[in-house]
Amino acid sequence: MISLQVIGNLGADAETNTVGNNQVINFSVAHNERFKDRNGQMVDRTVWIRCAYWRDQTTLAQYLRKGTQVFVEGIPSAEAYTDKSGQPAAALRLRVNRVELLGSASGGSNDAQNQERQSANATFVPPPSDSMSQDSDDLPF
Repeated sequence: MISLQVIGNLGADAETNTVGNNQVINFSVAHNERFKDRNGQMVDRTVWIRCAYWRDQTTLAQYLRKGTQVFVEGIPSAEAYTDKSGQPAAALRLRVNRVELLGSASGGSNDAQNQERQSANATFVPPPSDSMSQDSDDLPF
């Protein structure tokens, strides 16, 4: 399996769509990088990733607003197409498995985003088994 992790900013508000009986959140993430080319000139490059989040967490879409910084992880694919000017181009797509909100468009983070991020990435922690005693003095090491 190939997995891709990206930190970037949303280029537009997310859209929620229904496909058959399934809900999907579609959004685009821009990853910006700055580097020196072989001539020593600073170059800014933006890579756009078109994302599809096929989860029953469509309430997350209300927090995916233009400019919001996110972490996304999923399975990538590339698609070749011809752009408006007739030139060959490629699009990077991501079938998202995980989304984390890192900050709002204004650069801050609010309580609603933190609460949604925690519920979107909640991890099940099993209760302690009966073999573990309540006594902390009976540690096995």
